[in-house]
Amino acid sequence: MNALHDLPIIKNQSAFNLARWAELCADPFWGQIDGKIETDRYGQIIMNAPADPAHGGRQADLTLLLSKHAPGGKIIVECPISTTEGVKVPDIVWVSKKRLAVISGKSAFTAAPEICIEVLSASNTRNEIEEKRRLYFAAGASEVWLCERDGHVRFFLKTTRSRAAKKSALCPGMPAKISE
Repeated sequence: MNALHDLPIIKNQSAFNLARWAELCADPFWGQIDGKIETDRYGQIIMNAPADPAHGGRQADLTLLLSKHAPGGKIIVECPISTTEGVKVPDIVWVSKKRLAVISGKSAFTAAPEICIEVLSASNTRNEIEEKRRLYFAAGASEVWLCERDGHVRFFLKTTRSRAAKKSALCPGMPAKISE
């Protein structure tokens, strides 16, 4: 007996991601799990540690600040996005109404919103966050923000992917530090 599992041949990664994500969303087991789940490119589940209250507080603070500095779009917390490496779930996204009409799907977005935000936790690794940043840009994000555990926000723009910018181009009034 062969101990290796045959992985599916994937001809359309986005269609595969959306079908797999819909399957996971329909399974009540995954709704009972503490923590966030994502998938890899083969649809295998990646478990993330449950968030602590400070993480949720930073999500709430960023959501309020976004509503003030980026009116006219939609703010979504924990929004699943199909990427070339499976479904990834940024902590917060901001999407314009125009883009929302193009990328929204039943179970996950087919591309990234303009702004994808990760609120960092103690369990995050540098490689994981660098990969997510790369994937969000490849999926069409204009900006990726990283909120550090101390509340500092680093803004990465599509034009300056590898180094942080001083401020957001889409939300220039957004502070680079949120209150604790």
